[in-house]
Amino acid sequence: MIPAPFDYHAPASLAEALTLLQKYGDDAKILAGGHSLLPAMKLRLASPSVLIDINKVAELRGIKVNGTVEIGAMTTWSAIEHDAALAKACPVMAEAVALIGDIQVRNRGTIGGSLAHADPAADMPAVVLALDAHIHVEGPNGPRAIAAADFFTDMLSTALEPGEIITSITFNSLGPGEGAAYAKFPHPASRYAIVGAAAYVKMENGQITACRVAITGAGPKAERQPAVEQALIGTDGSADAVAAAAAHAGEGMDMLGDIHASEEYRRAMCKVYTKRALLKAIERAR
Repeated sequence: MIPAPFDYHAPASLAEALTLLQKYGDDAKILAGGHSLLPAMKLRLASPSVLIDINKVAELRGIKVNGTVEIGAMTTWSAIEHDAALAKACPVMAEAVALIGDIQVRNRGTIGGSLAHADPAADMPAVVLALDAHIHVEGPNGPRAIAAADFFTDMLSTALEPGEIITSITFNSLGPGEGAAYAKFPHPASRYAIVGAAAYVKMENGQITACRVAITGAGPKAERQPAVEQALIGTDGSADAVAAAAAHAGEGMDMLGDIHASEEYRRAMCKVYTKRALLKAIERAR
């Protein structure tokens, strides 16, 4: 359980971190919270010869709320959970983060690290999909923004190019008539999602005019649920309408089956937790 030898760098700026990453290329790994990388290194599942620890890069931390929400990639879960302005602008963020791991995990883990790792059972990928967020990155070719819908490409895989680092995540604050919620069935030990569902709705004149739903934990990556969304738009958001829409949850997904839950059980739970998330989101939107 001892990792292979590696060189350690702790840059104090984003520019320095990018220079190091470009210098060492595939031999290097970025260290954020370390919850996924360090255990993998101890098991020799990952053996980078260079670790670039970006915890000292202050410009990657912080939360800004001004119509648009901007969260620095190195902002911890705990900071997100307890930020009053963010809780008012987008309550679902604190709601989802409170369900992640335990206090120790939330004190150390970061939003950027979680998104970059793209664990199929992580909570935040579904939330950023439902919020239609953008992941901002910087690399050798300069900065760019990637829509959450385009960011998660496969299990543990993202649209990040070699040499790129996530710098921030942005999304719109929720206004009148908008609501979002997250619900999940957690693994009792790890607290990862066996199935999790995030939902966003917009209501005008008593009807749902926009809807986004995403599921995590059930497939190789977090995925939007277009059949659910299409079934709900134009309805009044009643319990019957939600139940009918949620019945489409999981359609077209490559459902996972493992020691924690079978494919059939996960498919059933997709419907249950989609319904719960939608009902709460609609309640907040009314």
